Amino acid sequence: MSPDKFQFVEQTGEDKESIRPSLTYWADAWRRLKKNKLSMIGIVVIILIILFGLVGPSLTPYSYSDQINKYKNLEPVLDLFEIDGTYFHVSNDYNMFVLTSEGVLIDRLNLNPLKRDVINKVYTYDFGDEEVILDFSYNLLPTKQGYDYDFTIEYHDQVVSEPTVKKLNKMFPFGTDGLGRDLLTRVMYGARISLLVAFIATLVNLFIGVIYGSISGYEGGRVDNVMMRIVDIINSVPLVLYVILLMVWFRGGGLTNIIIALSSVYWVSMARLVRGQMLSLKEQEFILAARVMGVSKRKIIFKHLIPNAIGPIIVSMAMMIPSAVFTESFLSFIGLGVSAPMASWGTLANNALSGLTTYPYQLFFPALSIAFTMLAFNFIGDGLRDALDPRLRKG
Repeated sequence: MSPDKFQFVEQTGEDKESIRPSLTYWADAWRRLKKNKLSMIGIVVIILIILFGLVGPSLTPYSYSDQINKYKNLEPVLDLFEIDGTYFHVSNDYNMFVLTSEGVLIDRLNLNPLKRDVINKVYTYDFGDEEVILDFSYNLLPTKQGYDYDFTIEYHDQVVSEPTVKKLNKMFPFGTDGLGRDLLTRVMYGARISLLVAFIATLVNLFIGVIYGSISGYEGGRVDNVMMRIVDIINSVPLVLYVILLMVWFRGGGLTNIIIALSSVYWVSMARLVRGQMLSLKEQEFILAARVMGVSKRKIIFKHLIPNAIGPIIVSMAMMIPSAVFTESFLSFIGLGVSAPMASWGTLANNALSGLTTYPYQLFFPALSIAFTMLAFNFIGDGLRDALDPRLRKG
């Protein structure tokens, strides 16, 4: 047909803007994922948590195992009592500290054992050649009931009962635990361990589950029945109980044992998902064409079937990561996690449990880290499901 019979119309600026450029499958998925604000927030949070765990420990002067016993059980926010230009702080276990006006710890005062009146609840601390008296008998002794404060500090014949100012703990922003270890550093190292276990377990489960489910779904018949019955047997035992039994069989915790335990069972749900995808995809015309051309089963599975099911696989993997984080934290919480003095978020939560009413901040920070991580991955999983599912495309 001759080109002279056609009249080509020049595109105006408005026409050019109305034509959307051609996008690949992944570019289109990313375009739709960016429209999901919660998913983008989740991605940013996960990136920050990863940087928090990888880069953060190098920015602190402490290690996860460093113990500074004189600074044990210090809160993230300190009450400063100012007397004659000197600032004091009293911890919940009645240790007294001297600080700067900005909340920087200088030293802990030594309790004078000869002037420790346990009966009347009066402690005397040595401050150089001087003494600081802590009287916490209020509301305990009948003669001092009715006051609206718990203790008084006496220094240079001056007595204060209310904090002058509250300051953030400059040396230990998250506070310290019962052994004087920096909680911020331990939460950072906990992020490393919890995320490492979750990512490795998820990748292993992805590898096993995809291959197992693909073979089962593609072969069908007796092979499919036998393989799925194995999955049913594994599913008959509750997942957490199965992992606990494996950890006991391994005779204790440890990073490697946790990864092996999680990897041995988490692939079941992925295998079921991939099998369902294979059962529907193997009936498509392009698979029939590949068979007619003599393409091997291995190439059909790995070059045709799995790539076409990659959307649901990625979504499922994103949903498995928070589940693995929670399971690892639970195992560490019940004492089957990493060995001391290493710390995961579950170990930190377990260590804080005994002092929950007195030192709630020790549980708050690891619990908050677990919650943020699980919430962020769930947001990402929801966004990936909407972006990769062609049935949900709206533009």
